Amino acid sequence: MVPPDPQHHPFHHGSGLVLALTTEANEVLAEALATAVLEAGLAACVALTPCRSLYRWQGVLERSHEVQLLIKCHPTRLDALWRLVRERHSYTTPEWITWPAHPSEDYGAWLAGCCGVAEQAAAPAETA
Repeated sequence: MVPPDPQHHPFHHGSGLVLALTTEANEVLAEALATAVLEAGLAACVALTPCRSLYRWQGVLERSHEVQLLIKCHPTRLDALWRLVRERHSYTTPEWITWPAHPSEDYGAWLAGCCGVAEQAAAPAETA
């Protein structure tokens, strides 16, 4: 079961990558949010994709053009990322979906560096 509070996420901080998904009302707002996230060092990359969304809001079926943001962040930055998104998002109830991912070693190292995280090297195996 997924916890109802996004800040109490079930990710292991060693997974190396968390993908976070949100949408914004238009390209200007999406780019401003992405820029704030990147300038704060909370993510390594934000992919912006125009989309058409259909959803229920206050009992009414809505149709709108939005911009989807796929945010790639280190697990240790997820709580701070969520706080920043909540503070700066234009929606009262922003979409916020996160899931762990497993990057390649090189991409994971790049991502950690962008997020200011020093990755720990694996401990050497003990010999008998």
